[in-house]
Amino acid sequence: MPRKNPQSLRFSNVPLHGHYGTGRRKKAIARIFLRPGTGTIKVDRKPLELRFPTEALRTVITQPLLLTETMDKFDILATTSGGGMSGQAGAMRLGIARALVEFDAELRPSLKKAGLLSRDPRIKERKKYGLAGARKRFQFSKR
Repeated sequence: MPRKNPQSLRFSNVPLHGHYGTGRRKKAIARIFLRPGTGTIKVDRKPLELRFPTEALRTVITQPLLLTETMDKFDILATTSGGGMSGQAGAMRLGIARALVEFDAELRPSLKKAGLLSRDPRIKERKKYGLAGARKRFQFSKR
């Protein structure tokens, strides 16, 4: 089987010398590609403002960049899948923080102190048999 040409990859516009980070939260997964640039953020090939319309979610996403003062030094290309808006924003935050550590290991202590390198372990609890949900019970009837 012939090997694929690196130019034919899906993200051929991302240079091979860029920095990569994967973030996860709940059921959401975000792949982050950092490369030197002017500070534009594209999520699934759309601008950040269109993909995440609320200011709160945009603040969550840009938190690692603001903390390390690298907001205007990198262009970010991200792909997200699964989960909802909040989960995807949290996944992007973790992915950006991991990519920044790959770029410069000296940023790790400040990111770790702010808690941006920790994966949020909270996930949906499974439904149990005999119950209406994970913990909710059916209404009790005395008679």
